[in-house]
Amino acid sequence: MTEDNRKLFTFEFIALNGVIAVAFCNIAVFYSFFHYLGGIGIPPAMRGLLTGLEPMTAFVLRIFVIPLIGVKDTLRLILVSLMMVIAVSIAYPFALTVSSLVALRILHGAGFVLLTSALIALIVMFIPREKSGQGFGVISVATMIPYALVPPVTELILPYVRNESSIYAGFSLFALLAIVLMVRMRGRIENALGDMDAALTRRPALCDIRKNMANRPVVLLLVTTLLAFFGHATVFYFMKDLAVQKNLGDVGLFFTLAMGTMILVRAFGGPAFDLIDKTFTLISGFLILTFCFFMFPHIEGGLFFYGLAGLYGLGMGVILPQINALIFAFSDPHLRGLNTNLGLFVMDLAYFITPAVGGAMVSGTKGYALPFDAAAVLALVCLGLAAVLWIMGRRKQKQHTGFPDSP
Repeated sequence: MTEDNRKLFTFEFIALNGVIAVAFCNIAVFYSFFHYLGGIGIPPAMRGLLTGLEPMTAFVLRIFVIPLIGVKDTLRLILVSLMMVIAVSIAYPFALTVSSLVALRILHGAGFVLLTSALIALIVMFIPREKSGQGFGVISVATMIPYALVPPVTELILPYVRNESSIYAGFSLFALLAIVLMVRMRGRIENALGDMDAALTRRPALCDIRKNMANRPVVLLLVTTLLAFFGHATVFYFMKDLAVQKNLGDVGLFFTLAMGTMILVRAFGGPAFDLIDKTFTLISGFLILTFCFFMFPHIEGGLFFYGLAGLYGLGMGVILPQINALIFAFSDPHLRGLNTNLGLFVMDLAYFITPAVGGAMVSGTKGYALPFDAAAVLALVCLGLAAVLWIMGRRKQKQHTGFPDSP
């Protein structure tokens, strides 16, 4: 079956998105982990380290894991990493010392990075090229819904259990269900992969990776991803402090509006992502984000603050699926999983670096305004990179050299 007549919403694609949602549920449930550590008597100086140890492990390991994953390895790796997630989740109620929690957080990060890297490498094989925008929109919804649903559900359950660790352990049930699903659909996936060209499912060789790093559009898009997530991480880490400092309003409502808009855009705007020129929508999205980042420190709060939340959600809702879709379109078919995982790596890098860089910025006279001013500049740089991609695309199309049509 050729890519032109493949369906997007196959059983395999839907089921794998369900497993992706399970993976991110297992991360979203730890939104209150810093608070939980205080409740079990962990010293304040160690709480930040233990909270950040899981994402730091994921960041460090991902760059080593990505080149080693071939599509044919993914099924086995998904099952093994889901078992790791179950074991780690069940162990949280029994880990009450710093040393045991250090070991647990490192194992947790390792399990998460193995699971998500294998899932991404596998699921991109079920996305038709002409529906890449819609496909990555669906994947991004699967990663976001846990962050919207898990915290309020956890708060409802919390009064009826000993503490948060009981809920961490309880969420292992979802991973168990994911294992059952993967075992039942293993034959279907193996048959589907068997029908694909062997060149698409082999592990990338070193020469492929070197050639890939010379692919200018892919490199530009990875840089754009990194800069975009610097901005997104700035909002995630510093919006509450900015809102308190300037009395802008309820930051919880801000994030609800922003997240809700992102989910709606990606859930219902999917088909449009593939009908409109992707580089043009990137330019539009970064124009919106530049305005939002610039305005955040300079508004007085009230309705304008909440209106900017919706506008910010619109901008982020558009650009992230489109960046992933463009990386997919510009990649050699057998390197699509590798490059999509590199996008996750630069996302990890942004979330790892932003607190340190932003923390240094806020010590100056401009306080929490400076990180947002910097995010506005970076969004403007991203807009320029998107414009470069648009120009490159137009030139290549005129030369008829096979550059992806209407990326």
